[in-house]
Amino acid sequence: MQLQKIFVNGERLKNTIEAFADYGRTDKNGVTRLSLTEEDLKVRDYFRACCEELGMSVKMDDMGTMYATLAGETSGPPIVIGSHMDTVKKGGRFDGVLGVIAGLEVVRTLVDYGIKPNFPVTIMNFTNEEGARFEPSMMASGVLSGKFDKSVMLNKKDPAGITFGEALEKSGYKGEMSNRITEATAYLELHIEQGPVLEKEELTIGLVDCVVGMACYEIEVTGESDHAGTTPMAMRKDALFAATDLIIELRSKLGALDSELVYTMGRMNVLPNIHTVIPNKVIFTIEARHKEMEIVREVEAIINGLPEQLLDCEVSKTKLWGRDTVWFDQNVCDLVEQAAQTLGYSSRKIASGAGHDAQFVASFLPSAMVFVPSVKGKSHCEEELTSYEDCEKGVNVVLETVMLLLSR
Repeated sequence: MQLQKIFVNGERLKNTIEAFADYGRTDKNGVTRLSLTEEDLKVRDYFRACCEELGMSVKMDDMGTMYATLAGETSGPPIVIGSHMDTVKKGGRFDGVLGVIAGLEVVRTLVDYGIKPNFPVTIMNFTNEEGARFEPSMMASGVLSGKFDKSVMLNKKDPAGITFGEALEKSGYKGEMSNRITEATAYLELHIEQGPVLEKEELTIGLVDCVVGMACYEIEVTGESDHAGTTPMAMRKDALFAATDLIIELRSKLGALDSELVYTMGRMNVLPNIHTVIPNKVIFTIEARHKEMEIVREVEAIINGLPEQLLDCEVSKTKLWGRDTVWFDQNVCDLVEQAAQTLGYSSRKIASGAGHDAQFVASFLPSAMVFVPSVKGKSHCEEELTSYEDCEKGVNVVLETVMLLLSR
């Protein structure tokens, strides 16, 4: 069927973004809305009311994930638009929630124009994507995709000792396992880039083809503690000196691998951490991310090839965790690209270095993601910003993709 070209209401979208941000808004115009807290439950109530006002049915699954559905002419597999509404502490107004608002605005636009879709359109709000209250992140989508064990997740505790299961029971948003989504025509997730590439290249739309693979290791260097003033340099077993040499070696070798490889030594513990004592132990992490798993494997080979002894200190390596690259559905990605081109928006293919619910959903539903620019690449902070114009264009790409799917 041929459907008329339509666009979202930019002013309404702007107002909706700010209305959602009121639930947990901070003094510096950020948002703190941890999963299943009072702020999260209130924004869920608001989202539910917005959907029901449009004639949508709203239900929850057994992990509290919300499904708001606009009925179609048939009951076939729905087009699903989703993300999350929880934030990190003192996060921003756009991360996650923009993807949910995109679905809301798409449905509002369909209703505005009196378009009843061929098949249902569903908006999803995943529970506890950030993992800021209950670890790990992407908890509900992880359970939904079979990546996480539900019983283990229900017993995860927040800093106050409250389990996820207890918070879910109390929330009023615990639904039935039978409500879990099992099929879809496509899953679309709009998200801010959370990085600086699109802004730097002055592009509007990121066509996300994958979530990159990664590996994270912990390196432990063990030496001996002695007096900092009385031990000759040649007789020391200084764990920090050895760790520093290892870091230099890693930077040299990893930096030569590939220009798109990113790697981070994000955590370091030095013991006993006293200025008059030679360090006897250093523990630091090294994580690396790249979309080509061959590069990730080369990274791991370099890490595992580090010497087991250096400067009379023992060196051990432990892999903490890793993931393979998740490639999105090529057919859905092609439609997103077609939508951006049809609308005349500048775009480029881009890989996501951060994790998203879509990477788990992609294991059982045909999925794709759309990025819009982040000002200065800022995210997970109160300074997080994406212009309303770019938000509008991103939602228009999702809307146009939905229209393409409906016309097939």
